[in-house]
Amino acid sequence: MIETTNGPGNGGTPRKHLPGVGLVKGLMVTLKHLMSRSITQEYPKERPDLPPRSRGVIALKQENCTVCYKCSRECPDWCIYIDAHKETHEPASGGRARSVKVLDRFAIDYALCMYCGICVEACPFDALFWSPEFEYAEYDITKLTHEKERLEEWTYKVLPPPPLEIGAEPPDDVIQASPPVTGQVVQPVSTGAPAAPPPATGPTPPAETPIAPTDQPAPAEATASVAAAGEEALLPTREGVRSERVEVQPDQATFDRVLAEELAKGTERRVAEGKARRAAMIEARKKAGS
Repeated sequence: MIETTNGPGNGGTPRKHLPGVGLVKGLMVTLKHLMSRSITQEYPKERPDLPPRSRGVIALKQENCTVCYKCSRECPDWCIYIDAHKETHEPASGGRARSVKVLDRFAIDYALCMYCGICVEACPFDALFWSPEFEYAEYDITKLTHEKERLEEWTYKVLPPPPLEIGAEPPDDVIQASPPVTGQVVQPVSTGAPAAPPPATGPTPPAETPIAPTDQPAPAEATASVAAAGEEALLPTREGVRSERVEVQPDQATFDRVLAEELAKGTERRVAEGKARRAAMIEARKKAGS
């Protein structure tokens, strides 16, 4: 097979092409990759080592959920289903009863979810997390709606975030919450407010001292304000009681029992330890409350 090229540089010189040259070159490339070592990961025999911030599936931590419905309202696909009811609890320190929302159902339809992460960012109480788990395929599309029990299992597989890089700046909220430098505090106080605070604070104590003397009863307005302040202080008191309950040590017997049961069922050890720890904390809180 002979072809004639009429390009400006060759002057129409004939060029010969042997048949099958392109086929031989392609086979040589195939043979080269065939003899080289394969770099493909043999899944599922070899599990992938995913980074901590992998966006696999959205997990739920039920203890942090306050049923504020922000995640379901912000979801552009409307794939989050939340059901709850209200319960009235008597406060521990007296006062009027408080109504609390109790979570009945929290489900996510992953057949509709587009994994945008808006619900994770909109949650103000850190109840939703990105879990690196990605093996939750189903043969039936109706089974892709996972309930809160399955979402909680994925929470135990959430990895801690990696540390900050060397030289990285902390977030703005950490900078604002950090204590100021003493030198910077002394300078504005000494220069900006020289003698104005003393006269302002001077007349205030004399004005308050004759209002509530020791030998006279308090006025009605002061009593009403004290009562209102007592009712407003009820919520911090309950929060304080709730924070004390969190510090309860988990029940070791319950932890060992639940861990053995979950391992006998074939549950992954990390998930089994998370379930056992949760059951042990619940049992310890019940004993502390009784």
